[in-house]
Amino acid sequence: MNAQQINQGSEAMFSDHAIAVIGYAGRFPGADSVEALWERLAAGDHLIDSPDDESLKQAGVPDAALSDPRYVKAAVSIADAEYFDAGFFGYGPKEAALIDPQQRLFLESAWQALEHAGYDAARYHGAIGVYAGSGSSTYLLNQVLVSGAPVADVIEGLGGFQAFLGNDRDFLSTRVSYKLGLTGPSLTLQTACSTSLVAVHLACQALNSGECEIALAGGVSLFFPQGIGYFYADGMILSPDGVCRPFDADAAGTVPGNGLGMVVLKRYADAVADGDTIHAVLIGSAINNDGAAKMGYTAPSVEGQASVIEEAIAVAGIGSETIGYVEAHGTGT
Repeated sequence: MNAQQINQGSEAMFSDHAIAVIGYAGRFPGADSVEALWERLAAGDHLIDSPDDESLKQAGVPDAALSDPRYVKAAVSIADAEYFDAGFFGYGPKEAALIDPQQRLFLESAWQALEHAGYDAARYHGAIGVYAGSGSSTYLLNQVLVSGAPVADVIEGLGGFQAFLGNDRDFLSTRVSYKLGLTGPSLTLQTACSTSLVAVHLACQALNSGECEIALAGGVSLFFPQGIGYFYADGMILSPDGVCRPFDADAAGTVPGNGLGMVVLKRYADAVADGDTIHAVLIGSAINNDGAAKMGYTAPSVEGQASVIEEAIAVAGIGSETIGYVEAHGTGT
């Protein structure tokens, strides 16, 4: 439920388990904030780049790939992903250089999201939880490939244990909790494409069970090197022409993406009582699993999806006829 609906007085229908979105932050291809992304989407901008051969060569793509008809020259990149305000978060330059930019950007965005919500973690006396996931870490691997040095030499040079802490995604959420002094539950979870929304679902449950008073929830995916294309294979998930066309008769695949999104959540009643800015209200969510009732491991299940939608509507306590807009995970496959 969005802010316009809230302003129209629909809060009367909210149950005791409603959750308010009181802040957010994000980094996206061609947009360094949620507001910038919305402006570009509203303008109909195309956010997938078409890098030329020279830039692809500089990124390490070999000539054999560039001349291969299966190689698709389409990419999305996050600007300034290599930069990090290490001193602000108490890191020295060498230690910061060991940390996967996914974790660095996620830490920065956590601070920005709390600031957007109007909270200083150092002065807030309640428990703030973190629920998040990330893409597989390719940063250290890319550093090894670029340097051309044996893995053991690179790890020893970087500091083996610190490199492990900085690149294993197990430490995504707890790094934020440590650096910002957050004492609520801190969970890194992985459910592939659904990770960020599952993080939101679990954060809502934690808020309603009293495990924390505020929760950060979201995810990050940033693969290195950025700005390169990919190989198309017939019948697989990737697009043959670098364009994603969800719910279109011409849909033929998706394009690998990079980005970060995070929301700050609070029980709705508490947000109203505390005078927080409420951007949206979550009135119900649900998760399930298809089990074996589908054509293949990566295929969707109609029955499973229908079941989880029905459960979410039931949890929300609304009639399906009141739903006016549906946003889906459209991969164009």
